[in-house]
Amino acid sequence: MGNVGLLFVGAVLFMNGMLLLGKVDARAGAVFNLFIGALQVLTPTYLIFTANGDPMKILAASGIYLFGFTYLYVGIGLLTGLDSTGVGYYSLFVAVAALGYSFVNFRLFKDYPFGVIWLYWAYLWFLFFLLLGLKKDGLKIYTGWVTAIEGWVTGAIPAGLLLSGYWKHPTETAIALAAFGVVVFVGLWPRTHRTPRPTSAAPRPGGVGAPT
Repeated sequence: MGNVGLLFVGAVLFMNGMLLLGKVDARAGAVFNLFIGALQVLTPTYLIFTANGDPMKILAASGIYLFGFTYLYVGIGLLTGLDSTGVGYYSLFVAVAALGYSFVNFRLFKDYPFGVIWLYWAYLWFLFFLLLGLKKDGLKIYTGWVTAIEGWVTGAIPAGLLLSGYWKHPTETAIALAAFGVVVFVGLWPRTHRTPRPTSAAPRPGGVGAPT
């Protein structure tokens, strides 16, 4: 069940990347975020209730709520026109929590690929904090591309491999994921980052505009 949810995490991340890149209408994207947010709250709830008190299963399922509440928050915010700072600062919380889940996957679960994937998510949610919480608008295009790419690399492709039984060679997969993330996200930066240019006030009659 968790792998099915992961597939749709990939879908909503890709959709949100397209939204940031201006390819998807905000209200249309909001509805899809609500669908996936609801799924990502129901899924861990079911997994926890059926874990029979197993602390490792409960721990593994608990992280899914981080994403479910993000998508619900984003969906409601887009539909109602809420200021984005709430989502931004919640994203900072998620980014820090994701570092903890990465450690758990490396140390306790010995699941090295998902240890790396949680690092991907920590980086992405930190970008959301910068973009939405601190209003670093120059990061919008970069964040859009990172979001869309992570939809495939951390969601759709791993879910497809897990569901079909082809998720193998964990050490090599973790190394490949880490190398891909560094090369692609560093390479994207100079091509997509926009440094805001200073603007000038409109010239006054008979005078020149003063810098703002």
